[in-house]
Amino acid sequence: MIDAEQVVTLLGDSLTAGYGLKPADSLPRQLAARLVSETPAVRVLGAGVSGDTTRDGLRRLDRDVPAQTDLCVVALGANDMMQLVPADHVRDNLLSIIDKLRQRDIPVLLSGMRAPPWFGAYAWAFDAVYPEVARTANVPLMPFLMDGVALHPAYVLPDRIHPNAAGVGKMADALAPPVQAALAALRTR
Repeated sequence: MIDAEQVVTLLGDSLTAGYGLKPADSLPRQLAARLVSETPAVRVLGAGVSGDTTRDGLRRLDRDVPAQTDLCVVALGANDMMQLVPADHVRDNLLSIIDKLRQRDIPVLLSGMRAPPWFGAYAWAFDAVYPEVARTANVPLMPFLMDGVALHPAYVLPDRIHPNAAGVGKMADALAPPVQAALAALRTR
């Protein structure tokens, strides 16, 4: 039974933590603003830690994803990619995260990441991880959290990596529909 308020937790890294931004501009806050008209009400919790890899997220999952979470958006992998963590390790960590969340009866929406093409063969292997994990674990997939934001000067901070407030707004716009769909599916189970 879903409570009067649904809780969405974003388990992620600097992209969900709001690196370099005011708290009001972070992804949890901007996503919450896009879900404000949902019935029942939706509360979005941020569980993003700058610098975290999928392995780090797996280690802190039990501590940082509250029991009352109705949906966990798993948005990890950017730092794995930057560190060239082997794609099979990323896949195994993501599957373990999903498995641990399932053991706690918490549904998952997987948010994908993509490597820039100049990463060559690594980019192909890394980019294939998210669709494979979604199929294997049978969870919904948002293919690329930073679609239309990554590498676009108008949407990133001066470091050319992290999104600025406008970039996070685009990310929240893209993330809201899959979150709404996942929450609606929960209400019908």
